[in-house]
Amino acid sequence: QVQLVESGGGLVQAGGSLRLSCITSGGPASDYVMAWFRQAPGKEREFVAATTWTGTSTRYADSVKGRWTISKDNAENTVFLQMNSLKPEDTAVYYCAADPVAVLSSNAYEYDYWGQGTQVTVSS
Repeated sequence: QVQLVESGGGLVQAGGSLRLSCITSGGPASDYVMAWFRQAPGKEREFVAATTWTGTSTRYADSVKGRWTISKDNAENTVFLQMNSLKPEDTAVYYCAADPVAVLSSNAYEYDYWGQGTQVTVSS
């Protein structure tokens, strides 16, 4: 059973940085795609970034491209989301997701496994 546990969220001022972590266990392997999504109050879950298990391919939402970086530490089975130049509109609950298909999908329904989420709040 794949398990994902996020951490690293918090309160930060606009322009600041945070690094989210997603510790994986129970199964993600070389054919998995790992992704980050976010959901703000009253809005649908939104794709943020995705990476192949090997880290050789990545994909970003236009809203975060150039500001954020998704990466993976294979030795630690951890996926990171480095978030720089944060904006108030980045405020949301951030979720880690995993799927055993090597496609960098931006559709939440295509991901089989989800973490519990971590809150990120950016003040203006």
